[in-house]
Amino acid sequence: MIELVHFTKRYGDLTAVEDLNLRIAPGELFGFIGPNGAGKSTTIRFLVTLLRASSGQGFVNGFNVVRQPMDVRRSIGYMPDAFGVYDGMRVWEFLDFYAAAYQIPYEERRRTIGEVMDLLDISGKRDEQVSSLSRGMTQRLCLAKTLVHNPPVLILDEPTSGLDPRARLEIKALLRELRAMGKTILIASHILTELADCCTSIGILEQGKLLLHGPIDDVYRRIQRNRRVEIRFVEHQDRGEAVLRKHARLVDLQVEGDKARAELAVDESGLADLVDELAREHVRYSSFADLEPTLEDVFMLVTKGAVN
Repeated sequence: MIELVHFTKRYGDLTAVEDLNLRIAPGELFGFIGPNGAGKSTTIRFLVTLLRASSGQGFVNGFNVVRQPMDVRRSIGYMPDAFGVYDGMRVWEFLDFYAAAYQIPYEERRRTIGEVMDLLDISGKRDEQVSSLSRGMTQRLCLAKTLVHNPPVLILDEPTSGLDPRARLEIKALLRELRAMGKTILIASHILTELADCCTSIGILEQGKLLLHGPIDDVYRRIQRNRRVEIRFVEHQDRGEAVLRKHARLVDLQVEGDKARAELAVDESGLADLVDELAREHVRYSSFADLEPTLEDVFMLVTKGAVN
C-alpha cells in the first residue's frame, strides 16, 4: 500500500534521508519513530507529493509518487505536523471546502460531511467558527478533513502534538477505529508512548537512516536478548533474593520493598527452572511477571547499534 525504494533526499551537502527502503502492507497502522530531525517529515512530504527525491522512488496505493501525483493525492488523507484553519468559516463550511476541492458532488458532500463529523464526534460543533475551537477539537477537525474523500491511506505527521492526555487517548482510539474500517495508516511521532499500544508495525529512523522496521511483536522479539522478570514476594523474600543473586545467568537485580526485578540471560526454559528453584526454597509470591520490552527499550537498543 505504501512503498519506498532507495529513497534519498539531499539538501546540498546535507543528507536528510539516505537509501530508505520500506513497505507498509494494506491495513497496517505503522509507527514511524525517530527524534526531531531524523528525516520523518522529509519522507512524508515526499510520499504526499510535496517534495522531490534526490533519488529513489515511492508508491502509494499502487501509484508512482513522481509520475502519478494526482492519483496519489486522491488516495491519501494527509495531516501535517503544523496546520492552520481558515478564520471566518464554520466547521461544516471548512469541511465542505475540502470536499469540493476533491470534486465531490454537492448532495454527496452533505452526506459525507455529516458522516465524518459523526465519526470524529464533532457534529455538535457543526455551526461553530473554526477559530473558536479548542486545540483538541481543531485536531479532530483537521483529521476529519483528511477523510472527506474517503482515502484508503492516511499519512499523519505528529497528530497528537500539543494535546492534553485525554485528547491524545481519544485520537489514538480514533486511529484504531479507522484501521478497523480498513484504512492503512502511517503515523510519525517522536513521542514513543504515543505509538506503543496502537501500532501494528514500526520503523525507527535516525539521522536519515532506517535502522529497524517490521511488525511490532517481531521487533520486540529481535531485541529481547535477555528476559526481565518482576516478582512480588509474600513469604521468605530473603530466600527468593538469594536464589536470584546466585543465579548463573543473572545480569541485573533491583529490589524495592517486597518486589524484585531481575534481568536474566535465559530463555523460556530458564524461566521455568527459576520458578522450580523458588518452589524448592519454599518462596511464596503473589505475582511472577515476564516483562515485555517497551518501545523505549527498542529505540535505545537500536540507536545504540545493539540490533543488526
